[in-house]
Amino acid sequence: MLKTGQTPRVVVVGAGIGGLVSALVLAHHGLDVTLLESASTPGGKIRQVQVDGVGVDAGPTVFTMRWVLDQMLQELGTSLEDILQLEPIGVLARHAWDGSSPTLDLHADTSRTAEAIAQFSSPQEARRFLGFCEQARNLYNTLEKPYIRSERPDLLSMVGDLGWSGVATLTGLGPFASLWRSLGRHFHDPRLQQLFGRYATYCGSSPWSAPATLMLVAQVELDGVWSVAGGMHRVAQALAQLAENRGVKLRYNSRCERIETDGGRVNGVQLASGERVPAEHVVFNGDVAALAQGLLGQELMSRFAPVTPAQRSLSAFTLSMHAQTQGFDLVRHNVFFNQDYRREFDDIFNKRNLPTQGTVYVCAQDRSDHGLAQPGLERLLCLVNAPADGDVRTFNFSEVQACESSSLALMRRCGLEITASPQQVVRTLPQDFAHLFPGSGGALYGQATHGWMSAFSRPSARSNIPGLYTAGGSVHPGPGVPMAAMSGRLAAATLMADLGLTKPSRRVVISGGTSMR
Repeated sequence: MLKTGQTPRVVVVGAGIGGLVSALVLAHHGLDVTLLESASTPGGKIRQVQVDGVGVDAGPTVFTMRWVLDQMLQELGTSLEDILQLEPIGVLARHAWDGSSPTLDLHADTSRTAEAIAQFSSPQEARRFLGFCEQARNLYNTLEKPYIRSERPDLLSMVGDLGWSGVATLTGLGPFASLWRSLGRHFHDPRLQQLFGRYATYCGSSPWSAPATLMLVAQVELDGVWSVAGGMHRVAQALAQLAENRGVKLRYNSRCERIETDGGRVNGVQLASGERVPAEHVVFNGDVAALAQGLLGQELMSRFAPVTPAQRSLSAFTLSMHAQTQGFDLVRHNVFFNQDYRREFDDIFNKRNLPTQGTVYVCAQDRSDHGLAQPGLERLLCLVNAPADGDVRTFNFSEVQACESSSLALMRRCGLEITASPQQVVRTLPQDFAHLFPGSGGALYGQATHGWMSAFSRPSARSNIPGLYTAGGSVHPGPGVPMAAMSGRLAAATLMADLGLTKPSRRVVISGGTSMR
């Protein structure tokens, strides 16, 4: 706690997961923290929409890498169990293929998945899967500290941190290879290559352009996936309540109009209402592309690299539903694959169109490993990947209808029939996401992770404007709830190091082991 002198004032812009974590950590260390949120609720991309009188999670649906929040909350003297009710998921996802009757479940238990793959494909593919898991585990163990926890890694510093064994791990992977090419060395069954290639979309990328290092997502999932009682939005609500309890001044419906500077240094923010909130430090938890576009002040534009539409990650077309289902035995997470996977990403990234036939992800939010608790209507999120052009074009009715019809037809061919009235469906398009998240164009993951050097291209927590820090999925270490939460910790740690409250370090120092140990 600070004991002498004026308490530094910090404004955190945006109550997404990164902003919530930054605010919590900074308030815990005695700083005067105001958290501004333009919406009426916390969460950012962890959003919930009202459909037919019920709340449907319409953002992240997977809770992984719980050690990130576990360790932060432990340092605050509390725990995840104190603020959330979590249940481990045994069936990570159920997968179906167009034109193929068998389904394949991935399990939290690796041996059960290997048995399922042996029956679905062949014993040889099951052995290849186990080898894939071993390489993914080694890769995660190698990169966690020098990459995930580092304030901003560069190639030289990461090689130094890796040591010879770590460099050997990356060399064995083929660091210049794409994820798709690497998966082709692991699996002979194209359906398995397609299944694990989908991990590229977890950071909004194409498996043909994403680096092979993204196979570490497999280990993240095998390390544990949890459902949250009350939905993922409950994570944001619980952290917001904890932040307020710890002294954070949380202000909703307070849109930041500009980040103000004086003499080249941050000195506060101005709200859309005209009110000025003074501060010596600002943590911006929005898409950094908004800063490069001058949406928070023209004087900031030249200090941030612009992100072109071609560099953006995936957006999405989603259907949030309260509907009746039949025919297909859904679990919580389900994936329906099309037959021409490459065409899907060509449509999105090259032609900049909604996919002619896209993979459909369905989160059945009222389901557990044991199915639906009670018969009747259930909450569904159906998601199809889309180009992030929401600020430069509006997808018209015929385009949207064609994409929706092909998605529903794909699910029907796989056995799933969904029945819903018009009032039981809410559609969200790239232009809607572009409006919700200014500067993004609808991109849900910041920049696409394309090419092996893309890991080093995301902005770091410390900007080159004194007093201004960045957090969220568009900065290092990347998108997703745990990564964005880690970015919030990095921003708070970097700010405190700059204040002399902690020792400078390129890495967040976190006591204890990770969830893998």
